[in-house]
Amino acid sequence: MTVIALVGMPGSGKSSVGRQLARRLGWAFADADSEVERQIGGAIRAYFEQHGEAAFRDIEQTVLARLLERDRLILATGGGAVLREANRRLLASRAEVVYLRSTPEELMRRLRHDTHRPLLQVGDPMRKLRELYEQRDRLYRECARFVIETGRPSVKLLCGMILMQLELAGLVDPAEAPSPLTPGRAGD
Repeated sequence: MTVIALVGMPGSGKSSVGRQLARRLGWAFADADSEVERQIGGAIRAYFEQHGEAAFRDIEQTVLARLLERDRLILATGGGAVLREANRRLLASRAEVVYLRSTPEELMRRLRHDTHRPLLQVGDPMRKLRELYEQRDRLYRECARFVIETGRPSVKLLCGMILMQLELAGLVDPAEAPSPLTPGRAGD
């Protein structure tokens, strides 16, 4: 498998972890939301407000399918990419999917000042995060091969946890990007 796709709630660390994971493996990195913005020629939030969620999800699905054809790619998906069954099938069949699982409380701590996520621009963002989590957790799990609890670890530690799982599953050669558990790399 040549694509590792990170799924999870908004603010779970998909982009930050994905960038570092790509550096460690020497692979390319793509952020699906950034690719969507490039295609629509503007911000997702503005597009979302003007055209609605369904139109945004159509573009997201097209972008996701194109990205999943690449080789040696770490892909950070949008938080809602799993809402469409077609996307879940694509992810499960064309990528090794890692679910970065965060509780709504952890997400609220990280996102409390964020003004760029359209689904969280509501009167009670905590309630919205709980609703999204309740709706999406099972969908993330449905297409994920690995579930990593994010808690409060650093990006570096989360990256190491993912690499360890990939190594144990025989998907990554430890010599290419050793996890913290690889002998001789404890201080890395």
